[in-house]
Amino acid sequence: MGVLNVTPDSFSDGGRYATLDAALARAEAMMSEGADIIDVGGESTRPGAEPVPLAEELRRAIPVVETLAGRGIPVSIDTRKAEVARQAVRAGARMVNDVSALGDPEMLPYLATTEVSVCLMHMKGTPETMQLNPDYADVVKEVRAALLAAARRAEGAGVARKRIWLDPGFGFGKSVRHNMALLAHLPELVATGYPILLGVSRKSTLGGLLGKTEPAPIEARQPAALAFQAVAQAAGVRMIRTHDVAETRRVVELLARRD
Repeated sequence: MGVLNVTPDSFSDGGRYATLDAALARAEAMMSEGADIIDVGGESTRPGAEPVPLAEELRRAIPVVETLAGRGIPVSIDTRKAEVARQAVRAGARMVNDVSALGDPEMLPYLATTEVSVCLMHMKGTPETMQLNPDYADVVKEVRAALLAAARRAEGAGVARKRIWLDPGFGFGKSVRHNMALLAHLPELVATGYPILLGVSRKSTLGGLLGKTEPAPIEARQPAALAFQAVAQAAGVRMIRTHDVAETRRVVELLARRD
């Protein structure tokens, strides 16, 4: 899954793809590098980010989704808002990537009327507050229970199980210690039977893996992200969400040949 942030305040690319032409060019480049689907996001969910008004998120994301889908490129919409999901699916999106795991009360009733896939991600708090002081008694058990509860809510509302993906939400209301515990116990999430999506690409938490007390520069985080990916892939994770498609695809293919 190639990440395409069409926001002016993305933590990873500083708004480089905030115009339609730039976004389309980046999506085409990621597809040529080996992406299977492009995840379009019109609202930053980096730590400390404030919510984006509905109209603005629609203005940023929907033209990109519509144009990419019109070119035959598989698209996911990264949004917490049911109306954005609705318009994106109408424009051709095949997946809704909801980092709030059905936080919008209108999201689940809408998804139950569609046939698209949905990824439910765990986030403790909101982007504005999630990294202030994340705390868990047992992060693995709590994340697993929350994701299963969201998945069962979705199934109970009529969303077919085969359409549901789960994401533990690395860096979303978690410390480095919490992220490492989740990484070590990924097989427990895989054992739920739901396909698992992992997104760690370029996240500031990777600095902790590199022995940094301060966030490592974006360009220094890729080795840690690829290491995370390799462990996750070996554990049975089905999809890797990344900004660096070519390098990620290379690791996917190398590990697939290990047998």
